[in-house]
Amino acid sequence: MSILIVGNILKDVYLNLDSRTESLESDRDDIKWLDLSFNASEHHFYNRSSNLGGATVTLEVLHNLGLEATINGSRLHFTDDGPVTTEPIDTYRYILLADDKPCYFVPTSHKTTRFTPPAEAYDYLYVDRSAELDQTAVNRINAYLDISGNTKLILYLRTTTNPHLNSLIPRASLIFLEETDHTITEDIIPADILDSDKLFKISEHRLTCHNISEPISVERINMLTHLSTYSIASATILGSFILGNSIEDSFRLARANVEHAKLNSALNLDQLQSLAAEQSSPNNLELIASTLVLHPKGILAADESGGSIHKKFATLDIPDTYDNRRDYRNIFFTTPHLEDYVNGVILFDETARQIADNGQNFTEYLTSKRIIPGIKVDQGLTPLNPNSLETITKGLDNLDSRLAEYYQMGLRFAKWRAAFELRINPSGDILTPTDEAIHQNCDTLAKYAKACQQAGLVPIVEPEVVYDGYYNIRQSIEVTGKILRALFDALDAQKVNLKACLLKVNMVLAGKQFEHQSTPQEVGEATAEVLKSNVPTELAGVVFLSGGQTVEQATDNLAAVIAHGPFPWPVTFSFARALQDPALYAWQGDNANTDKARQAFLDRLIANTKALQKRSRTT
Repeated sequence: MSILIVGNILKDVYLNLDSRTESLESDRDDIKWLDLSFNASEHHFYNRSSNLGGATVTLEVLHNLGLEATINGSRLHFTDDGPVTTEPIDTYRYILLADDKPCYFVPTSHKTTRFTPPAEAYDYLYVDRSAELDQTAVNRINAYLDISGNTKLILYLRTTTNPHLNSLIPRASLIFLEETDHTITEDIIPADILDSDKLFKISEHRLTCHNISEPISVERINMLTHLSTYSIASATILGSFILGNSIEDSFRLARANVEHAKLNSALNLDQLQSLAAEQSSPNNLELIASTLVLHPKGILAADESGGSIHKKFATLDIPDTYDNRRDYRNIFFTTPHLEDYVNGVILFDETARQIADNGQNFTEYLTSKRIIPGIKVDQGLTPLNPNSLETITKGLDNLDSRLAEYYQMGLRFAKWRAAFELRINPSGDILTPTDEAIHQNCDTLAKYAKACQQAGLVPIVEPEVVYDGYYNIRQSIEVTGKILRALFDALDAQKVNLKACLLKVNMVLAGKQFEHQSTPQEVGEATAEVLKSNVPTELAGVVFLSGGQTVEQATDNLAAVIAHGPFPWPVTFSFARALQDPALYAWQGDNANTDKARQAFLDRLIANTKALQKRSRTT
């Protein structure tokens, strides 16, 4: 990616004044002022240093992020000491430091920024904080954007009252705005930017964004002044955005750079990622895990693999095309007020890369709705050994690289399923799952969970006793409990942080082929018994799969389990078919039925959140 920076190169001269001899006065805001009839012989300073400022700060940050950037009309090169230019600098800014607080001595008239349209097309054009654009420069920028076609514009605005910039604002992909005039209205900045992740606001020395709860402090009390940190913060977010990171991750990298950068030494990408990882783990993982099970919402499992969704479509003669799969997912994710009923959504790899109606990919779209996006990372079942009817889940071989990519895409939790079929012989003895199958699958689940936490994702471990076959509820209790004990032993052996881990598990009930089907009362009692006996209290939460239950059966059994609380951890649902099937049958592959399908989906969400009416966590 190539970036053209439009801005001015300044020479920042730092003078560390001796407040014991200087006539410094403090105003009511405790800002230091100096009567500058400036004569060097009359003033005293501890040291003097100079540094290239302005657009070169932005250039250095982007360079350290590994991006190809240049300042329009300037020739700079990098050394171990930072950016260097042989061109004369005609704009000086004196930064006076007294008692660790900066004051600025700047020219009364700023140098106008020239823009010379380059011959080549750049991927991004960034109007830096240091730029002073007149109408001529703006006209040339607009003409360049018209000709280059695919160049994206990024703006840093120190005011929204410059009429020259009005024609650039609607063209911007991102805007950094210093709120000095507090007059941000839709007639200045379009509504689609005003309340979106495209606008970053800097006011009172804090950088904020629409969807970020914790701002970045851009005030420094050392040689790196807040003017420099404005540029470091915005350039880091810009660079991270260009690298494809989420807004959340871009903020995290920018915060690390602002807090740790020094004069002429902004951090490189590896350093920033390392610092950001330290800041996010483990407390951030625990926060994500607890957010996923906030009462009274659940998790939507929209993670059917290609084979699974093909079977679903085939039952209704819906062509299994990329567009139909996208339109089907789009029904659920764009259902109005989805965020009122779910904390998170589990995606499939293809789905995480598909585009919503508004042009965002589904991952970004869900994040903008304050719904945490997650990803199914197991790669399906394979025979435990060549002669076995049992299975083990594959996907560990390339897991680390996939988790790293998913984290960069903005996904914040993952799911891995292990399937166990309960088979009994005519005498009533349990044939499967065998100890070997339980041990190997639980060991794999634990290794996956550890890899997730190391990559910055919350793991959901899903050991499912498949709701099929001929077995009674007592046999289901025995097998489910045995699997859970083995699973938590394996998680403990891998030193998985249970406070940042969720269990997705089957409800305990008789097999689908058994002559006496379990009542909700029996399911609630048996499931509560197994969980309370086998699940550690420090676990972040338990979520239920619907398995092969009918839509109404899953909801009724969920309500029964909740009624047998309280539990030492949050309990909620993570259903797929029990939420989606009514919508699928309403849609029938015809987008004319989209609103009808959304309503059918919404009805199931409401029914299941009502089933959570009794809190599942002790207070």
